[in-house]
This record gives sequence, structure tokens and C-alpha cells, in this order.
Amino acid sequence: MSDSPRIVLIHALEESVIPSRKAFREQWPEALVFDLLDTSLAVDLAAVGRIDAAMIRRFVTLGDYAASAVGAGGVAAGILFTCSAFGPAIEAVKERLEIPVLRPNEAAFRAALAQGDRIGLIVSFGPSGAALSSELEAMAAVEGRRIAIEVAVADGALSALKASNGEEHDARVATAAARLRGCDVIVLGQFSLARSRAAVQAVGGVEVVTTPDAAVIALRELVVARRGE
Repeated sequence: MSDSPRIVLIHALEESVIPSRKAFREQWPEALVFDLLDTSLAVDLAAVGRIDAAMIRRFVTLGDYAASAVGAGGVAAGILFTCSAFGPAIEAVKERLEIPVLRPNEAAFRAALAQGDRIGLIVSFGPSGAALSSELEAMAAVEGRRIAIEVAVADGALSALKASNGEEHDARVATAAARLRGCDVIVLGQFSLARSRAAVQAVGGVEVVTTPDAAVIALRELVVARRGE
């Protein structure tokens, strides 16, 4: 058994690649990490406005491909989706495959729920807001808890990042954070937002949870447990 497990990252936004890779370097450098990127996913979801059967089939196809490819590190030991707006489609992949498959926000939401019941959620891709709120509420319901979620959309932040203007991106995310009041914790709901943690912390004054580090740590634990190490 290889000491360097093959991990596949599946992205809908190219801006998610760098923070994902950074998290793996810092949290799980032994992993052999490979990327699948389909930027049409986010565009098509925005156009359709919902996760439909065709979108789920596309995710199943991506998951099957990622799990079946053999190469460095053998077959995939785990899959991490970094696209936060596609929860139901990712669930279809999780139910289909035996290897660990992780939604991008699972671990971060667990960390947020441990901080309190008033949770602020920042997104820069509008369709992610409703999808992530539903996912977070469902996780809280399993614990028998009722929570209050306040969503802030960082308008223009993603466009700024796509234009390589990181400072404007961070400023727009911080502006969104300033609209969140009375929260116990703030979650940056997309991998691409992780770079803004310090700016949000300065404005929000509460704990700020980012998704990449939490996701990588959680996936590492799942893979290690499955490998019996």
C-alpha cells in the first residue's frame, strides 16, 4: 500500500485550485493530489437555477472517472469536491462510491456548529447561498438544533478574483462581512474565499471558519481510517 494516497479534487471554479493546493501542502503534504476542472458547471447552474437530473449525471460521470483512473498512488483513495453549490449532485456521488467522498463544506460546518447557533455565511457565487444554508440547516437538524443563518453575498468579489485583483476581492468580502451582525461565527462558504480570512476577521470580530483546511483534515482522517493506518 502506497504511503502517498491518490486524492482527486473536482472543481467547478478555477479559483478553487490554488486554495485547495495550499491546504494540502499545509495539512496533508504526503497526499498525491490531482485536479479535475469543469468551469461549465458553475455557468450552467447559474443559467438553469437548480440542480437537475442532467447536472447530477454529470457529477456521477466525474466521480466515476476520478475513482476509476489508475496512476501514481494507485486508484483514488478519496475525492474532494470544492464546488459548494452542488450539494445534491455530490451526494449522488457519495452514495455511489465506496471511497471517501467529501462535500466542500461538511467539516467547516461542523466547526461552525461547535461555535454557536447564530452563523454568518459569506459567498461570492450567488447560487451557493441557498444550497449551503439548506445543507447547514440539515446538519443542525440531525443534532436536534435550530440555528439562525444570515447569508451575505460578496457582490463583485469573484469577478475581481477572476481579474487577478486579489485586494479588491478581499475588500468586497470584508464589506459583505460587515453586514453580518450578532453572529457567533462566520463561515467563508467557498474555497476561493479562504484568502480573505484575515480581512473578515478584522471586520467581523468573531471566529472565521474557512473550508479548505477543514476539508483536507477531515478527508485525511477518513482515508487513513479506511486504509487501517
